[in-house]
Amino acid sequence: MVKTKIPDGVIADIDSFLKKNRKADVITTYLFFLEKKFNLHPVVFIREKKIYQSESELIRILENESRLWRETDIKIQVGKSGVNEETKKIYICPHSGKVFGDNTCLSPQDAIYDWVSACPENTERQGGLRVKRFYISEDPEIIKNYIKKQKAPLNKKVYTSIITGKLFDSKRGVIADLIKNHVRTIPMQDVPTQNKFEIQEDFLSFIQEYLDEAKISDFISSLSEHEIFAKNIARWEEEGSDER
Repeated sequence: MVKTKIPDGVIADIDSFLKKNRKADVITTYLFFLEKKFNLHPVVFIREKKIYQSESELIRILENESRLWRETDIKIQVGKSGVNEETKKIYICPHSGKVFGDNTCLSPQDAIYDWVSACPENTERQGGLRVKRFYISEDPEIIKNYIKKQKAPLNKKVYTSIITGKLFDSKRGVIADLIKNHVRTIPMQDVPTQNKFEIQEDFLSFIQEYLDEAKISDFISSLSEHEIFAKNIARWEEEGSDER
């Protein structure tokens, strides 16, 4: 097997890592190496309790599986608006376009519920009763549509987050909300040993492939060519002897 050459930039990263983590064992150091070599940025998708290789990989998978957004049409009616520049959250009737703002109505969620329950344009029925469905949005770009005075009723295509059910003006808004509120980073060296989260299948296969004794030995052999790691390698060998 041809020995892997570690790029000089990654050698410097490993050196810096070991200076900050003087007791790091060989597996932890090797996982840090993989993170740098393959540009890994693991994240936890909190809703699924699952770890993905990166934000971009999470987004790619959710989008490919149609689990990120749905296209939705909203109505924007003419007349007096229930929204102003200070509004941060709105409740929208999907049938009439009636909207209630969090700062213009004492209890906007109760108000939209009552409105949808009696809305003459609501033809959705379940068990003979009107379905009390409504939209919620905290996206400033959505809210702007209801502040602006309309000369005629308007239908607008927007995006519903499948994760939260909230409306966004663009796909970018759905993604930004996902990253901000439902994703957190996790160090690569913590991924294999954690037991709280599932690991996404392709990422798990990658980890299993590279956590191979021969590959780890090759990594140590490559490090041994650099004098700066001599003390670390000696310590790892001693720790390995103690475990046997």
